[in-house]
Amino acid sequence: MNQPSPFVCATTALVIGAALALSLADPAAAPVPAGTHVVVWREPGRYGGWPANHGIWSWGNEILVGFSAGHMKADAVEPGGPARHPIDRTRPEQHLLARSLDGGATWKVERNTGLIPPPQTQMAGVPTEEGGSPERPFPGAADLTSPDFLMTFRMGDINKGPSWFFTSKDRGHTWQGPWTFPRLDLPGIAARTDYLVTGKQDALAFMTAAKSNGREGRPFVVRTSDGGRSFSFVSWIGPEPPEGFVIMPSTVRLDDGSLVTATRRQVPAGNGIDIYRSADAGLTWTVVTTAVNDTGRGNPPSLVKLRDGRLAVTYGYRAQPYSIRARISRDGGKTWDAERILRADAADWDLGYPRSVQRPDGKIVTVYYYNDPSAVERYIAATIWDPGP
Repeated sequence: MNQPSPFVCATTALVIGAALALSLADPAAAPVPAGTHVVVWREPGRYGGWPANHGIWSWGNEILVGFSAGHMKADAVEPGGPARHPIDRTRPEQHLLARSLDGGATWKVERNTGLIPPPQTQMAGVPTEEGGSPERPFPGAADLTSPDFLMTFRMGDINKGPSWFFTSKDRGHTWQGPWTFPRLDLPGIAARTDYLVTGKQDALAFMTAAKSNGREGRPFVVRTSDGGRSFSFVSWIGPEPPEGFVIMPSTVRLDDGSLVTATRRQVPAGNGIDIYRSADAGLTWTVVTTAVNDTGRGNPPSLVKLRDGRLAVTYGYRAQPYSIRARISRDGGKTWDAERILRADAADWDLGYPRSVQRPDGKIVTVYYYNDPSAVERYIAATIWDPGP
């Protein structure tokens, strides 16, 4: 948890203020050194991926993260690594959760039937498991600021959509939905989980829309003022890129009330992570700087506001040495310290999509998908590391 704030960020675990977080009766974090790597979920022949699409939440040392569980496709793997994600796109993909009660040291995987997408939908081109209910309007939540209330946003096609969301009233033990997310007169919406609660009935959500030509994509902001019953368009984050895309914002609120978001940039000039800032609750945005100049083949950021006010961004590096990395800012995202390599033992580029939270003891838990030379499967891993004083 982070400093007390009326805002709540699902993807960076600003679920409630530090005062409330520290008052919760959580078990103590397991004594692990900085830089410890933990397997969250791994099964032979399976493809675990993309925590950034699903979201992460925390309550002290209790951490919950979502991810996709598909199946490997051997003939998708080429010498030197896959040309594309080596996932079997003819077999259903499950949406799973993993929960830790000891600060990320150990994890238990949960399969919740309330998280099955609508029938006849695909997420990133992979068919989802059968049995989901049709989308329907969300009746609204009584109190979005409740520490036990969660939302997770999902998408179909990365260009055309549709998108939908689920809600939980009990820290993700049970889920309701899928709820319809409006198209907002946009060419298509690729909703992932990044939101800030601003009041009992108010929240901002940060998503990606298709560009005017129908291709991926550019980031934007929506608002709900009625507990999630409806959403309205607020603003674009930055201009539309003429080539390539800028997608997947990860957003925090600073102590002065301004918003800072990190975005994934993948354009002919280079693949990196850029920082935008809004001083008017998301109505307008200005580009601040580039936090990461090079992410290899491209990877989304996870932005976290630490309790001491610093910002930490974590991301996958999809070039040799294939790795998980981080940088820290001491001035609200204007400048960034030297890059830190959290681990660099992956076999190929197919990794990353992290989500990070800070534990009560100050260490950061970064969850991502990964691979290594021991086997072909993709798995979900976590690194527990110390951001320093």
